[in-house]
Amino acid sequence: MIPGDGRGRVVVEAVAAGLLLVLLSPLLLLVALAVRLSGPGPVLFRQERLGAGRRPFTLVKFRTMAVDNDDRIHREYVTSLLTSGTPPHGGEAGVYKLAADPRITPIGAVLRRTSLDELPQLFNVLCGQMAFVGPRPVLAWEAELFPSWAGPRFDLRPGLTGLWQVRGRSALSYEDALALDVTYRSTRSLWLDLAILLRTPVALLDRRAAR
Repeated sequence: MIPGDGRGRVVVEAVAAGLLLVLLSPLLLLVALAVRLSGPGPVLFRQERLGAGRRPFTLVKFRTMAVDNDDRIHREYVTSLLTSGTPPHGGEAGVYKLAADPRITPIGAVLRRTSLDELPQLFNVLCGQMAFVGPRPVLAWEAELFPSWAGPRFDLRPGLTGLWQVRGRSALSYEDALALDVTYRSTRSLWLDLAILLRTPVALLDRRAAR
């Protein structure tokens, strides 16, 4: 365990997450209602991701896709990016830029643009599975395709935000995002975390303005 990520840090972040969940409860209820009215399916989306030490945990988000969708389109896209550096069938090569994804609902598109779909991840922070700042949470099959130099990223709990969020987000390539995760691991400090947290809202606004 690296310095600064001991039990004290986990407890402080859990308390902060609990307070935020209380303060944001009206917004959470409003988004939950919008998802419920958007069509059949659960309000929350649950998916197994890898945490610190590659230990699996269940990440929760507001559902942004239609139910019973086929994830092969996403697997093909990510596998192509990680193995060749280019997306299948052309298009942009950003981490999140699966253009015209037919699985996403209209309300889901809005939630993704604003990152409101990620608010339930505060429950993951509350449970000590995620941190406020850290590497991007990834799927197990994604991790199997990572180069060996990306291993140190799994020393830390994944974060609600991180260097990948404030230095390009969807415009990043997968290799760039992994490199930023490793950079964060080696340069992590309280001041860096505070800087990332302060810059995250600006990064989100810049992303929306660019659309």
